[in-house]
Amino acid sequence: MSTYRMTIEYDGTKFAGWQFQKNGRSVQEVVEKAMFQIMQVPFRIAGGGRTDAGVHATGQVASFQYPPDLNVKKLEHGMNAVLPEDVGVSALHKTDDDFHARFSAKARRYEYSIASSRAVIGRLFCWTVYRALDFEAMEQAAQLISGEHDFRAFCKTAADAEHYRCIVNFARWSKSERGFLFSIQANRFMHGMVRALVGTMVDIGRGSTRKEEFEAILNSYDRSKAGMSAPAKGLCLKEIIY
Repeated sequence: MSTYRMTIEYDGTKFAGWQFQKNGRSVQEVVEKAMFQIMQVPFRIAGGGRTDAGVHATGQVASFQYPPDLNVKKLEHGMNAVLPEDVGVSALHKTDDDFHARFSAKARRYEYSIASSRAVIGRLFCWTVYRALDFEAMEQAAQLISGEHDFRAFCKTAADAEHYRCIVNFARWSKSERGFLFSIQANRFMHGMVRALVGTMVDIGRGSTRKEEFEAILNSYDRSKAGMSAPAKGLCLKEIIY
């Protein structure tokens, strides 16, 4: 058997997340069904990032195994012909036999988009925050995230989590045409981590939480100390680094 790598883009609005679920539409299930429709054999793919309900991706990666004679162009073109309009395959090729979309990943990069005025076109891909935000205060908070930290204050408790430590390569805010963009790259992410970070930093930008409190919240390991989770629709998995 050979190993294949697929890059997938999707609009997460109508999905319950990446991973297969019994009571919800998942990206994994939709992609596997499309593969079966083309090849008439069952597939099980592994995803590189377990995005939550409503979260988008332009750089999701999946891997699967199949005999070495797979016609990758035929499969890619066929899938894009039968997949629903909110999912697409942007690349598909044979890769190293020991490659695994999840376990081979070195880092993942997410972006979160905020609009500062009403967004009609693109409204499904950003959080509209009408109140003026203090960019400098949010950026100062973001600088404290870089490095290795325990992110229990910014994630949902997971019974199967061995630990909550993540190494953040960078975390920064930038100004965009419509508002603000938060970019973060780390070796791993805890469940709900980026949205909790963004929600807390927006509280700082609004002035409802002092920027001096952010480090204390980070070190509290207490989710109740942090702010609300930002809406899922503003979050996008941009890239998985191998």
